[in-house]
Amino acid sequence: MAATDAPTAGRESAIGTPTPRRDSEPKVRGTTKYAGDLPVPGLLHARLLLAHDAHALIKSIDTSAALELPGVVAVLTADDLPIVATGPGRPKRPLAREEIVYAGQPVAIAVAESEALAADAIELIDVELEPLEAVVDLEAAVRPGSPKARLHVAAEGEGSDIADAHAAVSAGGIDDEEELSENVLGTARIANGDVGAALAASEVVVRGRFHTPWAYQGYLEPQNATAWFDVDGELVVSTSTQGPFPTRAELMTLFGLPADRLKVRGAPLGGGFGGKMMIVEPLVVGAALVLRRPVRLMMTRSEDFAAANPAGAEILDLELGADRDGRLTGIRSRVLSDRGSTDDFGVESLVAMLSAGPYRWQAHELTGLGVATNRVTFGAYRAPAAPQAAFAVESLIDELAARLGIDPLELRLRNVAIPGDKAVSGQEFKVFGARECLERVGEHPLWARRGSLPDGEGIGVAIGWWPGGYEPAAAVCRLDSDGHLTIVTGAADMTGVETTFAAIAADAFGVSSDQVRVNYADTSSAPYAGMSGGSKITYTVGRAVELAALEAREQLLDVAADELEIAPEDLEIVDGAVQPVGVPAKAMSIAELASKVLTFGSPHRPVEGHGRVSLSPAPQCAAHLSHVRVDRDTGAVTVLGHVIAQDVGRALNPALVTGQMQGGVTQGLGWALLEELAYDEHGQPIAGSFVDYAMPTAGGVPWIDTEVVEVPAPDGPYGAKGVGEAPVVGVPGAVANAIAAATGVRSRRLPMTPERVWRALHENGNG
Repeated sequence: MAATDAPTAGRESAIGTPTPRRDSEPKVRGTTKYAGDLPVPGLLHARLLLAHDAHALIKSIDTSAALELPGVVAVLTADDLPIVATGPGRPKRPLAREEIVYAGQPVAIAVAESEALAADAIELIDVELEPLEAVVDLEAAVRPGSPKARLHVAAEGEGSDIADAHAAVSAGGIDDEEELSENVLGTARIANGDVGAALAASEVVVRGRFHTPWAYQGYLEPQNATAWFDVDGELVVSTSTQGPFPTRAELMTLFGLPADRLKVRGAPLGGGFGGKMMIVEPLVVGAALVLRRPVRLMMTRSEDFAAANPAGAEILDLELGADRDGRLTGIRSRVLSDRGSTDDFGVESLVAMLSAGPYRWQAHELTGLGVATNRVTFGAYRAPAAPQAAFAVESLIDELAARLGIDPLELRLRNVAIPGDKAVSGQEFKVFGARECLERVGEHPLWARRGSLPDGEGIGVAIGWWPGGYEPAAAVCRLDSDGHLTIVTGAADMTGVETTFAAIAADAFGVSSDQVRVNYADTSSAPYAGMSGGSKITYTVGRAVELAALEAREQLLDVAADELEIAPEDLEIVDGAVQPVGVPAKAMSIAELASKVLTFGSPHRPVEGHGRVSLSPAPQCAAHLSHVRVDRDTGAVTVLGHVIAQDVGRALNPALVTGQMQGGVTQGLGWALLEELAYDEHGQPIAGSFVDYAMPTAGGVPWIDTEVVEVPAPDGPYGAKGVGEAPVVGVPGAVANAIAAATGVRSRRLPMTPERVWRALHENGNG
């Protein structure tokens, strides 16, 4: 067998072997250096003045008293930041200028010799406001005649973003006869077939309205970043970001900086889940450019709650039908997505597509509307918009099953998409393991118990899917003089991908993973990697790592062929050495070969492989069973156990894969039962800390049985696909269906708190 066909000869493959995360010990011991731990000489500290009003015009900002405080270096407002780009979006407006559009919006930034001084300065800033009516009701915001969520006094050469967006909506909107307010930022409509006819011909039609809340990502480390000038005058930004390259691109545009004068370093992340992207970076960069001194901004937890970018609320109206044989016919949906103060992050197509679930429909008409309100900045959160959509469609699928007298798992199996089918968006499911996941939970002992549970207990089933993220990526694999490999990547590691990259490179090259180093370089020297989100880093960058290691391996075999005077195809790598196939007596260690390459006068070229990819998406899916007990007297729901079966493509590191599955289920339980970033009728946030915002805790998480399903993705490294998004998606739907099985009452609003469940029980006469 040729060496290129057997990179794992003579050793156990690192692929498929449970391996501890490389960053586990330093994180547990507290020795990991996060962005806020970086020592920077001459560092100044910044704090933000956040708006109290949800909607107001700024008449004046008086900073004179704050500037008189000893130790205060500057107090900057929007007019002070050297921004050259204009247009929609928070990055281009990091501080409020003419108008405040949500409670918590940064209005000014105080910079001082200490955090305490900066905080004192904030208290001395006097802002005169003209209050405006706050738009906080999502449904009312869509209606014609609704107050405007922002007046947006346009800068010179800049139009009204909302008016421009509304004009585009009117030109190609969801319904030419439907009138929409100017708060509607964008719409999407995905349709195929005659939905009216399909529903009219259905044996059963069910419909429902579902509400989902704003939800906070709950990462351990608040938003923070530091900016300073290097010795050569290059601006350096060290930040807790999920995407160094996208961050650099935004900052270059915002401040008119050339790529060779701006360097972004992604620090180890203390969690992100979609929320760590361009929140504080424009503020520290703007301050550093003005002051020409190092500036750090680290949000407090209450500031992070008020001024970061949580997931937005939704209202989902769905109507769907099935024939008497349990074949799904048509679906009609209308989803209102609360984009809060965000006018440059449209998700209308995504929310529309996800509302159909991973099913085959004879006809569909799916509508998504993005709506401006006077709430916080809208952002991504693990599988953005998918848990909300699955909660709605999976609840109604269960209702269809009950009306038809069909087992709810069987109904899903009859209709779930299989390879070769197309999603409602037109994307083909080339590889999709939804059926296998449903079959796996159907074989689980918990599902067999559903008919013999005590009163007040129920088991629910649901499936969730994610279309899969993709983005071009590159990686470098270099042989060093000690015989070890160094992988160079520009990805941000927030889920242990360093361990996975090392395993991929080791297996592809033919060495053990402890002979592989992973270097997270900054944007001035790293190969390109997109944002760590959408479950695409292992899938895309991991594949680039594999290709880079394979290329480096071929280069090393060429070197060994010259040294051993034997054809490369007759060589193999075994136990850290290159040898003729089956002849260990003539082996040369990789370290020895490296010393012959990396030396003065060497005739060999350096061993350095490059991998570059641009892949099609690999959809993810996971099926769930949730076992709950409902206390009819209080409405309290206790999750007694949960089963997840997930198609992971290939489990490169089963320990990390099951960890992602368990973490996703835990966050899904938060969506289902606990988490809501609530606001009052004036747009004021009610939850400002973890005291007010409930999340799952270690003591409250039930046993979670993880069932790994492997349906290899052809483009992924060793068949792997992303695993981070899918496990959270179906959990709220499974819990809702379990509550219905236990009580006969359905909940249509998240989270399903004791009060809401109790009210549902008593309103339906089941209390």
